[in-house]
Amino acid sequence: MQKVLVTGGCGYIGAHTIVDLINNGFDVVNVDNNIRSTTKLLDGVEQITGKKVRNYKVDLCNLEDTHAVFHENRDIVGVIHFAALKSVGESVHEPLLYFQNNLTSLVNVLKCVKEFNIPNFVFSSSCSVYGNTTALPVVEETPLGEAQSPYARTKQMGEQIIEDFSRVNTTQSILLRYFNPVGAHPSALIGELPLGKPDNLVPVITQTAIGKLPKVTVFGTNFNTRDGSCIRDYIHVTDIANAHTKALQYLLDKRNTANLEVFNLGTGTGVTVLEAIKAFEKISGMKLNYELGEPRPGDVIAIYANNTKAREKLGWEPKSGIEDMMRTAWQWEVALRDRVLNN
Repeated sequence: MQKVLVTGGCGYIGAHTIVDLINNGFDVVNVDNNIRSTTKLLDGVEQITGKKVRNYKVDLCNLEDTHAVFHENRDIVGVIHFAALKSVGESVHEPLLYFQNNLTSLVNVLKCVKEFNIPNFVFSSSCSVYGNTTALPVVEETPLGEAQSPYARTKQMGEQIIEDFSRVNTTQSILLRYFNPVGAHPSALIGELPLGKPDNLVPVITQTAIGKLPKVTVFGTNFNTRDGSCIRDYIHVTDIANAHTKALQYLLDKRNTANLEVFNLGTGTGVTVLEAIKAFEKISGMKLNYELGEPRPGDVIAIYANNTKAREKLGWEPKSGIEDMMRTAWQWEVALRDRVLNN
């Protein structure tokens, strides 16, 4: 089995990707400092796959410790780099924390990729790199706009670092710009597990419905959209996870035509915040307690993807619609509650 190093695999998207990698025959080792995650999702990964994933509790901002992981795993065929802080709101208030963590860790990983001649590198980027673009749907060639938050700027800068790195190194790299991952594994054994109050819409919805939070606030209702609320391209996390496996396989098969390639990962369909709430109410049969509020600093008004390139070159196909996303997210929330009650 070919070995893959995943960074940040105790997180939401990372854990789902580890499941997909294992299910497609890869051996996975993980690095995570667990400052915003726990190893609980890895327990779920083991239950789903029957494989225990080796986890290094390492801060990638520490080059010596990062180097030791690579030294111990010289046979890896690629790195999938998720590890980063990702709260838009927090980044607005703590920009230096985001620049220090997200960029230092990336540079340290790339230093090790270079030293140990790792042939393949997949980077977890974001549609936030496009800024407040009016060119919709977004294609990979859409010019990057002004970053709306320090988090988004770290993704833009991360992409630029990898682009410059790729010009002078043989490592083949892919930037995956994904839109809004939601939902959970259909087993309800892994899902989004925010520590503290969540920032993202869907866990706020499910936590409100189950009673952990008092209400959902819809940030901004007078935007130039069909119902006044923000538009996002919500995509099921298992579809996002599968795209990482396909991207790595694409590089291993040497189907790439350039040293660095970029792919959008979205469904191609924009959904408003209010439409997402209605979808949740439909699948749950519940009336959600929500209020209309002011716009939130750092938020983009509307963005959704053109995913033709990923479909055609990676052979990737998103399979789940918004109701599937809400259904699995709700099943995960209920499972979390039941586990607490049963313990």
